[in-house]
Amino acid sequence: MIEEFKKFINRGNVLDLAVGVIIGAAFGRIVTSLTESVLMPLIGWAFGDVDFSNYFIRLGSIPEGYEGEVNNYAQLKEAGVPMIGYGDFITQLVNFLIIAWVIFLVVKAANRLFEKDEKPAEPAGPSELDVLQEIRDELKKRG
Repeated sequence: MIEEFKKFINRGNVLDLAVGVIIGAAFGRIVTSLTESVLMPLIGWAFGDVDFSNYFIRLGSIPEGYEGEVNNYAQLKEAGVPMIGYGDFITQLVNFLIIAWVIFLVVKAANRLFEKDEKPAEPAGPSELDVLQEIRDELKKRG
């Protein structure tokens, strides 16, 4: 059983998958940072609001004794106010679209590389069969 497990782990596919997951997770964090720290503030600035995370619809009343801001999504959520946070949804949607676009570009580039590899190479000269037939024909002429 242990030997089978070692074979399984040592196969290239498992290691490739592990590397892919780790790189994918790191890439996801980079894209999330890009979206939350660069793109969404720019989009918010263009639409006149600096923080998309504060776009929400409050579904319930604010509890008595609440001392936070009435327009702060994070504080209201912490206080237990039921809300629909569509600003966060927009941020996550932009995140997803960026990741999907980059994955599309990577797959497209990989497909181009594989297509080039799959095309058969043109022979540089006559094939082995052609050479052997020429030798045979030459021997028949001499013989």
